[in-house]
Amino acid sequence: MEKYIMSLDQGTTSSRAILFDKRGNIAAIAQEEFPQYYPKPGWVEHDAQEIWYSQRSVAEKAIAAAGVGPWQIEAIGITNQRETSIVWDKETGEPVYHAIVWQCRRTAPVIDGLDPEFCQYIKDTTGLVPDPYFSATKIQWILNHVEGARARALEGKLLFGTVDTWLIWKLTGGKVFVTDYTNASRTMLFDIHKLCWDEKILDYFDIPASMLAQVKPSSCVYGETLAEYFGAPIKIAGAAGDQQAALFGQCCFEPGSVKNTYGTGCFLLMNTGKTPVKSHHGLVTTIGASCSDSVEYALEGSVFVAGACIQWLRDELMMIESSAISEAVAREVEDTGGVYIVPAFTGLGAPYWDSHARGMAVGMTRGTGRGHFVRAALESIAYQTYDVLKAMEKDTGSCLKSLKVDGGAAANSLLMQFQADILNVHVQKPACLETTALGAAYLAGLAVGYWTDKEEIKANWKLARSFEPSMDRDKAEKKLKGWERAVRCALVWSRED
Repeated sequence: MEKYIMSLDQGTTSSRAILFDKRGNIAAIAQEEFPQYYPKPGWVEHDAQEIWYSQRSVAEKAIAAAGVGPWQIEAIGITNQRETSIVWDKETGEPVYHAIVWQCRRTAPVIDGLDPEFCQYIKDTTGLVPDPYFSATKIQWILNHVEGARARALEGKLLFGTVDTWLIWKLTGGKVFVTDYTNASRTMLFDIHKLCWDEKILDYFDIPASMLAQVKPSSCVYGETLAEYFGAPIKIAGAAGDQQAALFGQCCFEPGSVKNTYGTGCFLLMNTGKTPVKSHHGLVTTIGASCSDSVEYALEGSVFVAGACIQWLRDELMMIESSAISEAVAREVEDTGGVYIVPAFTGLGAPYWDSHARGMAVGMTRGTGRGHFVRAALESIAYQTYDVLKAMEKDTGSCLKSLKVDGGAAANSLLMQFQADILNVHVQKPACLETTALGAAYLAGLAVGYWTDKEEIKANWKLARSFEPSMDRDKAEKKLKGWERAVRCALVWSRED
């Protein structure tokens, strides 16, 4: 009887469930989008209950689509949008406020007001650049602005979790309150060297330690689901933030190996092994997914808006009917006609870290049309990746020759070719683009013995297509200079004279 690992892939705009077999093939997949809430400019929220309902729903649908029983699922692995912060009542299980999403910029004034010495302490301790992106100031905001929340937190009645913690808590009926090292390392509260919550940072943001989950390895049996959810208990045996899961799913097990995920945002990660690499060029040091208590580290550059820019063209500007046709529309023109889009809708992430930057479209003429705009949006994803990769090369002193890619936008051949041209590296696309979900499945499968070791997993990785750089370098450099000018516009737009 065939057995499977089920991956729960909880993303920023949708929840998915995928069943993988031993060869890493997809046996079934189900997906549901859920609402996004924008109560004020720069604010982004989710309803944590809607996340839970959608995730449970797609899990049930995937099992039904595969035509299997729960006894055929060896384990569940969870991967999730990171930094998004949920605070809920320990007794009732009800969130006290909407989840504040990683994209939300409401706490930018708090970050702006941090003492420089304390900012350096945060960098040294957590590996992160102080920013509203991370969880710490989101938790503080909820405790400060929800009536009675701080008092209840001090009484030990409230819990905080990133989405992995919330889902595990719900799946186990409130019996298991855990997170893994990767997600903990994204809260701006976790000492990535001592592997514990940092008391000094907790005290500064006035966050009670009782709110925080136990931290465990990414590959670990955390508990079992309630039997009523899927017909029988299923072990929950893996958890990792989406980008660390993708690094694992791409089999980037050796130091120096790099992957880029093109999703709602864009995230470039390099495995740096047992030694954390401190960035001096706007990147962050984070913990990678590992199978033991001794962690491995990664260097990361985070782009806040990538695929979300294409969704913006679809939903707000109504330039395209679906994200899938963006490539065809972009191919209607030879180039952007000099148009650049800087999608700084929620500020700019690595390597700029400017929460006040705003979106910008420049270089338009009377002849600018839909195709130019769509092509410029796609190219903005590649340009932002270029900025991060160059920062990574400066930090490590190495020159990348190839880049593994995954995520939804990696299916766009025009974008991938332009990425290869701008970076001047080989871009390698695997046969399975669902590497985030696959990484979570691998972590869970290793914990229960479904896969023996990493070597067995590496045998599953297959190359679907390699994109070779073909653009003249003078032409590429000219395009990059135009991008640099456009970014400067976005950076100065919200500055006061």
